[in-house]
Amino acid sequence: MDEPILHFSREELAGRRAVACAMMAEQGLDGLVLFRPESMYYLTGYDTMGYTMFQALYLGADGDTALITRTADRIQSRETSVIDDIRMWYDRADATPAEDMRDMLEDKGCRGKRLGIEYHAYGLTAQRGKMVDAALDGFCETVDASDLVRLLRLVKSPAELDYTRKAGELCDLIFDVSVEGVKPGASTKAIFGQMVAAQMAAGGDPAASRYPFGGGTAKFFGRYHTGENIVGEEDNVIFEPGAAYRLYHAATVYNVIVGKVDPRLTAMNAACGDALQACQDVLRPGHTVGDIYAAHQNTFDAAGFGHATQAACGYTMGAMYPPTWMDWPMIYADNPQVIEPGMVFFTHMFLFDRPAGLSMCMGETVIVTEGAPERVNHIPREVIAK
Repeated sequence: MDEPILHFSREELAGRRAVACAMMAEQGLDGLVLFRPESMYYLTGYDTMGYTMFQALYLGADGDTALITRTADRIQSRETSVIDDIRMWYDRADATPAEDMRDMLEDKGCRGKRLGIEYHAYGLTAQRGKMVDAALDGFCETVDASDLVRLLRLVKSPAELDYTRKAGELCDLIFDVSVEGVKPGASTKAIFGQMVAAQMAAGGDPAASRYPFGGGTAKFFGRYHTGENIVGEEDNVIFEPGAAYRLYHAATVYNVIVGKVDPRLTAMNAACGDALQACQDVLRPGHTVGDIYAAHQNTFDAAGFGHATQAACGYTMGAMYPPTWMDWPMIYADNPQVIEPGMVFFTHMFLFDRPAGLSMCMGETVIVTEGAPERVNHIPREVIAK
């Protein structure tokens, strides 16, 4: 049988599982039941969109693994992972995949044991969560262990950081494509398509989120929205694209001004640049994530734009699956998470002054080092005007 398609060495994947097992021992857990595709990819290499249906990965405190998934992932689960014990549940009107999962755990000797459940997972809907709880009721003790693997993923390995740097290069590429495409009468959807095409042609992956973008009223939107959007003769077009390589993401955000540049926008852009630099100055080991937010807010307050800020100014980045490339922790006031070398952050400076009709933003992705953070993509500090 051919070797599976892996983007990390078997040794690195085994090392990650060993650290997870050590964490389980510290928390008195006999095993983990994981539902996040990011956790499965991180620990075993398993790469699929199959998490939109029920599937679960078991990692025992002894390092043993087992996966339950659908027949549609029978081949892919073997070809993209180091998991040997792969079991199926079958689509039918009376399917009970959570009970099939329990049978797998029974075979692994989990009856009466203490298992951590990864409840915070987009694939584990409320309905499926209730199925899991019902299937395990009386079978074993369960605790919420949603953060165990997430916290392990925060500090990236050298191989992960290489993928992050490649994503940053792709982000710079699609920045150039977007600025080139902005002109009166252009469809922002067509520009979006050109950006995606350029990223894919350069070897990237589809980003885990839809890009927020658009001119006119859409310059106040921080989310993708449907409908046509045409660049006006005098306009301010916002882009918040992300690029992915081997699922590792980098993101950015910026405005492209068409026509005359309002002096107020120049002032807002300068404030965004100052705030972004203030955040990057704080991104040092030993500081907290809350310190980053404070640097952002204090800078905007001093510039007179505190009224137009947002309640968060970024988040960590890594290997992510749809529906979002946002990973935890979010950058908000007083967040106590301590910053460490090897973490990756996207810091975004947003100013939305709807009453004044003004919008401006700026953001980059950086790697935390022992000194100044490493910028993996690059946004001009001056106004981007066409």
